[in-house]
Amino acid sequence: MIAYCYENTKTNIPNWEATTHQLQKFGYGYEAPNHFVHFYGKEVFYIISSGLTVIEEKSGTYEEWISSRFGAVNIKRMRHKPGVAVKNIWRPALYRWDDIDHAIQVDPAELRSQEQALRTIIEKLDQILLYIEPSSEGLESFGHKTRELLILACTEVENQWTTLLSKCNYTPANGKILTTQDYVKLLPVTHLSEYQISLRNYSSPTSFSPFKNWSAKCPTKSLPWYDAYNKTKHSRDTHFSESKLKYAIDAVAANIALYAVRFGVLRQIHDTSHLSGLIKHIFEMSMINSDRTSFYLPELLIPDDIYKGCQVIDSYGRGLFMPWRTQSFSI
Repeated sequence: MIAYCYENTKTNIPNWEATTHQLQKFGYGYEAPNHFVHFYGKEVFYIISSGLTVIEEKSGTYEEWISSRFGAVNIKRMRHKPGVAVKNIWRPALYRWDDIDHAIQVDPAELRSQEQALRTIIEKLDQILLYIEPSSEGLESFGHKTRELLILACTEVENQWTTLLSKCNYTPANGKILTTQDYVKLLPVTHLSEYQISLRNYSSPTSFSPFKNWSAKCPTKSLPWYDAYNKTKHSRDTHFSESKLKYAIDAVAANIALYAVRFGVLRQIHDTSHLSGLIKHIFEMSMINSDRTSFYLPELLIPDDIYKGCQVIDSYGRGLFMPWRTQSFSI
């Protein structure tokens, strides 16, 4: 089966609210053996609404159906078949914890370890923000505490990069040690450039997109915060001024983005843990210009005796989700 994503411009469903597409502007779906399947999707974290699943017995082509029912435009073929997810890489459509843990095969020990590391880093930043306001002037400030945080946070970023590369048995390009020339190869798989992390509750709201301009041509220089870390780590006397607060926050934001990639955003925005509360106290996360062709779609097992006409169902609530099939990623 081939999955598709598109944008909804109308709602043509019998006995259903005709403005659904205004709040659920994205569409995803595929042609099952006997039915057409459509999922509505939101803009916030591109959540796919399994409670708004539309099915109808097949007649004509799938493209004709989504054009007629949803006014589908910008139709694109998705990379993954329905029901397939990539191990260790979260993408939208995976929203519930059970789905996430099963589909991308989350290791509980790795999750716990990463939560501890991330909590330590964010708590250090929280302490610094008690003394330095992240204004345009404050973000340029530097000192031993910002240098300490920058080094710690970047070391943890390297650890997360290394862990991800180990998942696909990657060997360093130079045959010796991993460098940013190796790490940057994770970008197309992880979609790290999509993550934007903003500071909450400050008079001058500031957003950080630590991987936005990451480039294989200049894998270190295109990450100014990581370049600053290398300089101040190896030569504090010469490059002490590189340990700016803005670079330290970028490095913390990079860890948050990597955590989302490995374990999903749900634990950061909906959990009641201390870590989740700490993140939400300081940060707000969003995804910008996401590649929707890389999302995962659930595959449904539709009963033979189900109503054949066009209808809206809660596919997850009715237990129609088939088990996720996981594939490994390669670089």
